[in-house]
Amino acid sequence: MQDTEWEARVKGLLKAELKRRNVSYAQLVDSLAEIGVVDSEPNIRNKISRGKFTAVFLLQCMTAIGAKEIRL
Repeated sequence: MQDTEWEARVKGLLKAELKRRNVSYAQLVDSLAEIGVVDSEPNIRNKISRGKFTAVFLLQCMTAIGAKEIRL
C-alpha cells in the first residue's frame, strides 16, 4: 500500500468515529481542549482532511470523543 492509501484509511477511520458519535469539528475542538489539547477548528479540519497527522493526534481525538477501541 502507498502512503496516500494509508493516509486515506486513517482519515476515513477518524471521520467515521466522529460521524458515529455525531461529533462536529467544533465539538472536537472543545473536547480536545478539555483534555489539554488546544488547537483551532481550521487546523484540526485541515489535519483530518489531509490525513497526515500523528498517532498522538489520533489517540487524543479518540480519547476526547470517548472512543474505547478502534476497528480496523
